[in-house]
Amino acid sequence: MKVTEVGAVMTTDVVTAAYGTPLGDVIRALGKHRVGGLPVTDEEDRVIGVVSASDLARPRPGRPSRKMPGRRGARTAGDVMAAPAVVVRARATVTEASCLMTGHGVERLPVVDDEERLVGIVTRGDLLQAVLRTDGAIERAVRRDVLGTALWLTPRALAVTVEDGVVTLTGRLERRGDVDVAVRAASRLDGVVAVVDQLSYGVDDTRPRPTAVEAEEPFAGQ
Repeated sequence: MKVTEVGAVMTTDVVTAAYGTPLGDVIRALGKHRVGGLPVTDEEDRVIGVVSASDLARPRPGRPSRKMPGRRGARTAGDVMAAPAVVVRARATVTEASCLMTGHGVERLPVVDDEERLVGIVTRGDLLQAVLRTDGAIERAVRRDVLGTALWLTPRALAVTVEDGVVTLTGRLERRGDVDVAVRAASRLDGVVAVVDQLSYGVDDTRPRPTAVEAEEPFAGQ
């Protein structure tokens, strides 16, 4: 089933700072590269924090607003960075990255590899470009990848409707486990905002089978 991973849409040329980078250099880097924030890394390229332009633009209490550090006495990137950093792995899907951004209220995520080293950065705009699909394209993907690939059914085995990225699945499947597969698979497709489950099933194969002792019924009068 085709889903877009973060590694396919991230920017690999990342502007970074070290813990001891002077704030003046950080501000100049943000302006020069026209980025809204940058990761702070250690000597092994592991992300230890993030400096956001919006944090640097916050005025000090009692002083007029200007682009100066918002924390009194701050001199380096390490003094103002948000830590620990919210990061995402390159193998995560764009949907997972989007949920992570929304949950933490951030607009960009440093991307790390399996060794937790920085390999890129992804913004909300990158994710939106990756998941923008028409409702018709999403419906075709559901019929092909969910019904055909995940469930081994014909493309018309279920009723599939899509409106503004919300997928509604209607119909009857043989097993309850197939319902769970269908909903999970559809929710992972690029462009899907939510899945409405209107599916029924014939057999509940998710319930544990009774043991031999539990299955035995006592004789009347015992």
